Amino acid sequence: MAMTTDDSTANEMHDWSYAQAASHALGQAMADDARVVVLGEDVGRGGIFGQYQGLQQRFGAQRVIDTPISEAAIMGAGVGMALAGLKPVVEMRVVDFALCGMDELVNQAAKNRFMFGGQGRVPLVARMPGGIWDASAAQHSQSLEAWFAHLPGVVVVSPSTPQDNHALLRAALDCGDPVVYIEHKTLWGQRGAVDPQLAVPLGRAAHRRHGDALTMVSWSRQVQVCEAACARLAAAGVAVDLIDLRTLWPWDRETVLDSCGRTGRLLVVHEAVQAAGFGAEVAATAAEATGCRIARLGAPRIPVGYAPVLEAQSRVGAEAIEAAALLLVGRVA
Repeated sequence: MAMTTDDSTANEMHDWSYAQAASHALGQAMADDARVVVLGEDVGRGGIFGQYQGLQQRFGAQRVIDTPISEAAIMGAGVGMALAGLKPVVEMRVVDFALCGMDELVNQAAKNRFMFGGQGRVPLVARMPGGIWDASAAQHSQSLEAWFAHLPGVVVVSPSTPQDNHALLRAALDCGDPVVYIEHKTLWGQRGAVDPQLAVPLGRAAHRRHGDALTMVSWSRQVQVCEAACARLAAAGVAVDLIDLRTLWPWDRETVLDSCGRTGRLLVVHEAVQAAGFGAEVAATAAEATGCRIARLGAPRIPVGYAPVLEAQSRVGAEAIEAAALLLVGRVA
């Protein structure tokens, strides 16, 4: 169904894409709070993925602001707006481009509340689409969420479904602190049921499947690959407790550790490079708290190639996940 631009049917379920869900959530927030503004490249024409579709026409160019091609200027302006009392949504186009604005995020937005004793707050949402972008090669396909999870002072969010992209974007806008909001570059067209009134708190994971053979933890687009692997495992009699973190910082330790304590096994799967990936934090925490058996799956430490055969080497597929899970439960694939 077409996305509405008002809340007249807000209590109904909608069949929206990941991009439509985000646009609607942002439209709701802008209608509710005049302090919410958007700035970035191409936001006036709806964004390169359609995640701002119709917003400039609805709220005007003073609140949906097209900017020059300078990530440092965009992020810096967003930080200044936040300190001046606005609630900016800063569009970085893709996480790879956000590296040009890292100083403003790392040394200004993240540290301001701490360094000035809470006198200043930076309620900024930095949207940085991440992950492998099909046939887009090494400079447009990075998964850098572990960088930001390592950074004190920021919240890190990575929604995997249209519903979560709606609810978590609203939660991020209400957070009051800087949020690195990482939507996956290839999920924009994915459709799903969305309840615009459903609230999802930051730091709360979602159970995507229930089982007692092992715990599987993932986030973002990789959750879908895990779900495919779990379906194959279920056919083999292995019931997986699949947990979608949704928020990487703060992450839902209670849900993960409760599951690991029950199953005694943990497989962490992510699209990012395995070396020093955020999965290591989850694995180490679970090992210390529960003593469960642990395995990790992530990409090899290589740039994402442009050629399909090279790009495939950086993907963690359902077959690899299934094999790792079977090995963890003591069975041969």
